[in-house]
Amino acid sequence: MQVEVKIFDQMTLQELYQLLQLRAAVFVVEQDCVYQDVDGKDQEAIHLLGKIDGQIAAYTRIFKPGDYFKNASIGRVVVDKKYRGKALGQAIMTQSLDYCRQQQFDRITISAQCYLDTFYKDLGFSPTGSTYLEDGIPHQEMVIDL
Repeated sequence: MQVEVKIFDQMTLQELYQLLQLRAAVFVVEQDCVYQDVDGKDQEAIHLLGKIDGQIAAYTRIFKPGDYFKNASIGRVVVDKKYRGKALGQAIMTQSLDYCRQQQFDRITISAQCYLDTFYKDLGFSPTGSTYLEDGIPHQEMVIDL
């Protein structure tokens, strides 16, 4: 998988369409969760596009400290269903954390779906509070110090 780091204005229309289609397919359709994915925050995010044969297979978006949480944050972590089981989630998150280290962000906060607790703990994240519902799905805040 080749990972490209882009700000909103650097993405092509095709890339934007692919990432919005992927997020809708997973977060809205597959998870049966009606919510506003196009939230007006993509324009200020840093986008990591994990591509295989020109198609987005994995994706994250990163916010600088203060843009979403007090700390920098990583969100919209997603892997296309046809590429699951190939450790692409771990790969895109590792690249996202590496990017954050390069930017000298010292702490990352995420709002993690609870069923992915072990996945994020294996990457070094620790839960910081109680479970809460976000768009009807149990989540927990987790942090990692870089």
